[in-house]
Amino acid sequence: MTREGNATLNSIPEFACYNTTFDLNNRIWRSDNVISERVPLLSIQIAYNILASSFFHHILKRFHLPLTVAQMLGGVLLSSSFLGRIPGVFHMIYRPEGIMSVETFANVGIMYYVFLTGLEMNCDTILRSSKQAVVIAVASILIPALVGAGFLALQHDLAGGSSVALTAKGYMFWCAILSVTSFPVLARLLSDLKILYTRLGKDALTAAILIDTFGWVLFSLFIPFSHQGGKPLLSLMCTLLFIVFCFCVVRPILARVVEHRMRSESWNSSKLLDVMMGLFVCAYITDLLGSHHVVGAFVYGLILPSGKFADLLLEMLDDFVTAIIVPVYFASFGFRLNLESLWSENHTVLFPLFMVFLLAIPKILSSLLVTVYYGMSSRDGVGLGLLLNTKGIMAVILISIAWDKSILDPYAFTIMILAVLFMTTVVSPFINAIYKPKLRFQQTQQRTVQKLWCEAELRVAACVHNYHQAIGMIYVLEATNATRTSPLHVSVLHLVELTRRGTGLLVAQIDNTNVQGGSSEQYGSQEEFETICNAFNEFVEEYKAVRFDTSGIVATYETIHQDIYNVTEEKRANLILLPFHKQLSSGELETTKTAFCDINQNVLQAPPCSVGILVNRGLRSLSTATMRIIVIFIGGPDDREALSIAWRMASHSATKLHVVRLLVSGTEVAEGKAFQNDSSGVLSTEMDSVMQKELDDEHIFHFRHKGLHNCDSITYSERELRLETGEEIPSILHEIDQKGCDLYILGQGSGNNYTVFKRLLEWCDSPELGVMGDIVASSSFGTNSSLLVVQQYTMERKSKLHCSRKYHTSKVCDDIL
Repeated sequence: MTREGNATLNSIPEFACYNTTFDLNNRIWRSDNVISERVPLLSIQIAYNILASSFFHHILKRFHLPLTVAQMLGGVLLSSSFLGRIPGVFHMIYRPEGIMSVETFANVGIMYYVFLTGLEMNCDTILRSSKQAVVIAVASILIPALVGAGFLALQHDLAGGSSVALTAKGYMFWCAILSVTSFPVLARLLSDLKILYTRLGKDALTAAILIDTFGWVLFSLFIPFSHQGGKPLLSLMCTLLFIVFCFCVVRPILARVVEHRMRSESWNSSKLLDVMMGLFVCAYITDLLGSHHVVGAFVYGLILPSGKFADLLLEMLDDFVTAIIVPVYFASFGFRLNLESLWSENHTVLFPLFMVFLLAIPKILSSLLVTVYYGMSSRDGVGLGLLLNTKGIMAVILISIAWDKSILDPYAFTIMILAVLFMTTVVSPFINAIYKPKLRFQQTQQRTVQKLWCEAELRVAACVHNYHQAIGMIYVLEATNATRTSPLHVSVLHLVELTRRGTGLLVAQIDNTNVQGGSSEQYGSQEEFETICNAFNEFVEEYKAVRFDTSGIVATYETIHQDIYNVTEEKRANLILLPFHKQLSSGELETTKTAFCDINQNVLQAPPCSVGILVNRGLRSLSTATMRIIVIFIGGPDDREALSIAWRMASHSATKLHVVRLLVSGTEVAEGKAFQNDSSGVLSTEMDSVMQKELDDEHIFHFRHKGLHNCDSITYSERELRLETGEEIPSILHEIDQKGCDLYILGQGSGNNYTVFKRLLEWCDSPELGVMGDIVASSSFGTNSSLLVVQQYTMERKSKLHCSRKYHTSKVCDDIL
């Protein structure tokens, strides 16, 4: 038999009627065939949302706009203000009989999404927040709430809206929506903008996690009061008691069970699913108590232990939740947009747009007040306010609940949708326009070891991926002979690849910097980070003139070099140390990860200081062995930097330095096109070669006069090198290597101004090491010596690189490199 039923349409505030069939023989569904009637429609809805969000994300990702914006635009496209105006287009995808199915699917998906958000949130980071971060967070909550309430009354009086939005519940939801900030969305946005590890990025992310936590507290408090009738106070108390029970009783039990299973490595998909049943239990209990089901999902994510177990859950759920389910929820939110409600007969056209703009002001105002109080620049205040305006799932859920319960009228609802889209969309372009990290750092700092005073502090940024690389870095740093008159400051940068859901790692790094004397913070399940910190801690204890701080850089490998640049600038480093992408194994260098090679090559492009790449073939500590160092000097800025580093190492009592200068003849200086120099016009290759020769002679003269005559552990020799085809280079290197060596220090661009060297560079397996470095690092060379290849920072290098990019001249680029 058939009857007419009612189903609520989310796109419009009315009811829609449709026919449904009851089948008394079907004891499960008691209706028509769900598999054949509803599942195909649900599949079409899911497919549309995935395709629409992917389309918008492909267009917007080049502008660093969050995925949330693209997912909402997929629903907005189907709203009554756009394609929904065309008869039949909306109902072709979202037919009335399919609304309940897609809403059920979307709500289950958002429950999973909130669960993953809680799983990645680090409670320890919240408890260790600085006073400044707490003040920023409190100001960013109170001021938008107070000013936002005034804006709500203003828009009601001037626009002539209904009285629904002026109730106490309307004020609560309106102010809560303006106050919240989405820290997962902001973390990825900061990472994409490459300002996550700047002062602004760390302040914004610390405040965001506090605001987001407070938002969930508000959410738990407001939901019981949003229901009509009932006993909200009783519901609230029961919900709070349940949360306390989860943290005090359930969390310790789960921690012991998970730890036992992880140690025995007995996890499999079925046992993980057993744990996931707790998600539905907690969601059901909070919903039963009168709160929202996502509160239980979020609490369950918080109480589960982090680490490898969390990684397993993320790996199992991430793609399905973020790529398939979440777009359905955001789209169902977006297609409710109804622009016609903004310019009805009682409303003006410009006022709603002005109102949307005004709603973005309170966060910026609160940030400006705090930054003035702490003596920060107004630019940082504006940037901080823009970043804290980033909205995410919390704001979307609050708006959806306010709409479903008729707490906000259509006019206020539409304004709030536009405000969320506007505030989240403008963050990236405005930050790029007003905030450039490199302008914050002094351009007069010493960026090379050669120009560093003898008694000045040497500042090194040591980049490592694992513990083995850290040990090699320590042995090289040990040789730099840190003393009280010439101390050493090491900034250890642990490079971690950012996966799709790397928010937990990003949050854990916001206060890992400036950790002195070996104290550090663990993030997530990174035991590697602890072992690296312990190794440098032992190094500091042995050498009292050494200080170090640790930072974790979490970014995609394609763009992580930009984060290295920013951190290096902020640390005022003179030298960046990078590990070679090959590691010693069974006496041979074997590739650990090809992406490490790409990182090194990217860092060498336009670094803010000198760069060194370490090829470790078994270096040992100077406390147990003597280090024999050989420098092969041909000429150029890179060779001068290599000699300066080796000269500093030669002052250590356990090192012996031998410098070999090769006087090249038989080949011509490589021809190259002139490049534009901002200060002196066109400078020819020949003039540059003459200037470099004079600088080389002057540097060698100072080295022989001050270093060779004052230190018995330094020797110097000169050898003729007549080049015809380049085959002479390996021969003379073999002759030099016969004396024995523990560490070669070579210039990356050594000899690159000669034609033969430039031809050989095209055949190098590792061009980032240069011609000489590639030969020494190759297995066919047969040496057991380690290698440090150095590239000196020069303004000319950056100028040439800019010139080559501007004119797209490949030959000029070859001459530069």
